[in-house]
Amino acid sequence: MVRKKNTSRTLLATSPHLASGRRRFAPRPPLPVCEFRVSPMEDPQGIEGTAHEEVISDVASAKKQETCDEILSRHRKEISQLQKKEVEMKKVAARGSKAEQKAKKKQVEEEISQLSAKLKEDHAKELSALGYTSSNGNEKNNLDNLVKAIAGVSVTSQPENTKSSKAKQRRDKRAQQEAEREQRIQAEQSDTVTDRMIENEKLEKKLKPLGLTVCEIKPDGHCLYRAVENQLAHFSGGRSPYTYQELREMVAAYLRKHSSDFLPFFLSENSIESGSDESPSLKFENYCKEVESTAAWGGQLELGALTHILKKHILIFSGSFPDVEMGKEYKSDDVTGSSNFSIMLSYHKHAFGLGEHYNSVVPT
Repeated sequence: MVRKKNTSRTLLATSPHLASGRRRFAPRPPLPVCEFRVSPMEDPQGIEGTAHEEVISDVASAKKQETCDEILSRHRKEISQLQKKEVEMKKVAARGSKAEQKAKKKQVEEEISQLSAKLKEDHAKELSALGYTSSNGNEKNNLDNLVKAIAGVSVTSQPENTKSSKAKQRRDKRAQQEAEREQRIQAEQSDTVTDRMIENEKLEKKLKPLGLTVCEIKPDGHCLYRAVENQLAHFSGGRSPYTYQELREMVAAYLRKHSSDFLPFFLSENSIESGSDESPSLKFENYCKEVESTAAWGGQLELGALTHILKKHILIFSGSFPDVEMGKEYKSDDVTGSSNFSIMLSYHKHAFGLGEHYNSVVPT
């Protein structure tokens, strides 16, 4: 009996598709299954429980079997979690006084450094359990390189003669920027709270003898129109004849109709850049569109239109500036009367850390 020659390998070898680099291989044997134990990491600083539990999943609660690919995937996830933790801790450390920030920053660096070293050590032990060895016999260096390859980058700067990767540099820069941003926000909020308290105290001293108080309005860009709507509702049986959006549309229409009256004031606050193709009238029209259809903040220009649209005297109280009156021709002796009332608003320069804001002023 003549054994038939197996020509499959010959055909594959002579196939024109192999010229382009396509090759076939015999199926790989199944991946080995690894058993190992990982000792829980001790929290070096004792800060908020065991920090290691936030980084490494509970793989040592009992005997657990993982494939090699699953182990490597988990390693990458654990390192990513530690990197995120580092960013969050640096953001928290940016709060407080400079002395507190310096102490917190040092504490964070020490904790992250120890967590990173421990995580690297645990990963190396697990990789050793896989039987990973170096072809040149230098097992320690080979394991170190594999740990780094899994991470993509080291978590923190280590005393090694290797340059930080670009990804590590980007993360450090982003963390620093976020920390600086948090620091600026904290400083700004600290100053703003003080200014707001002073402003509110002065305003209260003005309003209390008049039997008036501030009615808080939502700070969403529509505050001026919402405050006027609140005033109209207060003196109209609880329901305003116009919504804040309708007031916006009415103001935009009035500005367009009386553009010759408002354009000079508009241009004094909104300069046109040299070389711009936008004419003053076009810029003013775009402004009217913003008033009409966006949450653009309203100011004196819009108040000037509202006083004529509603034919109402408008009185604006402030704790930071002298009070302002608009539409004096519509003023009545009884500013709180139900028929010919004055619209009373309060102007806040330091409200909510957002800048300027309007509230409604009502009788106590």
